[in-house]
Amino acid sequence: MQISVIGAGYMGTTHAACMSQIGHRVLGVDVDAEKAARLQAGDLPFFEPGLQKLVRDNIASGRLRFSASHEEAADFADVHFLTVGTPQDKDRPAADLSFVNAAVDALAPHLTRPTVIAGKSTVPVGTAHRLAQRVQTTAPVGDGVELAWNPEFLREGLAVNDTLHPHRVVVGVENRESRAAEVMRELYSPILDDNVPFIVTNLATAELVKVSANAFLGMKISFINAMAEVCEATSADVTMLADAIGCDERIGRKFLNAGLGFGGGCLPKDIRAFIARTDELGVGDALAFLREIDAVNMRQRRRIVEMTHEMIGSLVGARVTILGAAFKPNSDDIRDSPALDVAEQVQLSGAKVTVYDPKAMDNARKKCPTLNYALTSLDACRGADAVLVLTEWDEFANLRPHELAAATRSKNIIDARNCLDPATWRTAGWVYRGFGRL
Repeated sequence: MQISVIGAGYMGTTHAACMSQIGHRVLGVDVDAEKAARLQAGDLPFFEPGLQKLVRDNIASGRLRFSASHEEAADFADVHFLTVGTPQDKDRPAADLSFVNAAVDALAPHLTRPTVIAGKSTVPVGTAHRLAQRVQTTAPVGDGVELAWNPEFLREGLAVNDTLHPHRVVVGVENRESRAAEVMRELYSPILDDNVPFIVTNLATAELVKVSANAFLGMKISFINAMAEVCEATSADVTMLADAIGCDERIGRKFLNAGLGFGGGCLPKDIRAFIARTDELGVGDALAFLREIDAVNMRQRRRIVEMTHEMIGSLVGARVTILGAAFKPNSDDIRDSPALDVAEQVQLSGAKVTVYDPKAMDNARKKCPTLNYALTSLDACRGADAVLVLTEWDEFANLRPHELAAATRSKNIIDARNCLDPATWRTAGWVYRGFGRL
């Protein structure tokens, strides 16, 4: 099939590359002509394991190319995916839909034959129905345009695998018997052959699937972080607690890892936008607990700063090492990064802060130019009064206490991701603190 992917950011580039990988001819479109040209040259503006090779291989095969022209997309494709961002509004917690609206408005006037538009962006429930009306009134082909909603469930660092081997494919349509549902089934058929569930819903349900999943994952993370506080107050161990309750198949062990909490470009802003939308719908009380999920998550960042104070006293003039800048390992994404948030808070408390991250250094420098940066983890730790492990890269989990001790001024370490072995570090003479651990 011939498809376009409107919006060549993280999600769009991944989706475009993977759709070409399964055999479709794909045109990725971005309003930033410079970005489109860079992608056409096979140069990704972000890091995602395995993606750059996939992009380059499929450009070389002729199945994938990039452009800045919506008119070209309309002429080329029979299915158009919307993969533009829906960031948090600058003035309120609701989602900013200006990029989605602009993408539809740029594409619709060029649609002169029957086509399917499939939204993948995370939007407030009710958006798809509004967009369907919007595009059908502006496209020359009118109601020959059918709109579907096909939410994405990508995990950064695992995005290629999540696209090619998803847990499910969800498609929301205005009419379950519509042509759009069958087009989407055909499009995903190489993936569905692996017995992947294909779930057809109405538009509103499809919109709710993604935000509901994110809210539930956020709830699990914030729950175990809240339990970590209880463990610290009672000399219990949160890791053992999570292992024990995770054996219950109704609960499960995944996402029950106490630590600094979640960040990134999706989970925090999606939960806040979901709260805002439920308030608009008059059902905010039913999901009032989502506010506490967000509050617990943000509280984790303050707790790390407090732990650092407790460990070394005044931070004025202290040297603090921050290991990690990306919001999660195997990514260079620093959007709403808990690690950088803590780094800035520690610096504001008077410390000299040095940061190291295996992949996110350039992005971190642009966002936080007043912090200091090092080329290696050992260099970052030289002369440190405290080392804070804030992103659970394997490189940090495998640090050797004796090697690190040779670089630091004091043997103080805060394991904000509970990725180190406390006994190993304490035996080596370090003062170790994690979240809710003995």
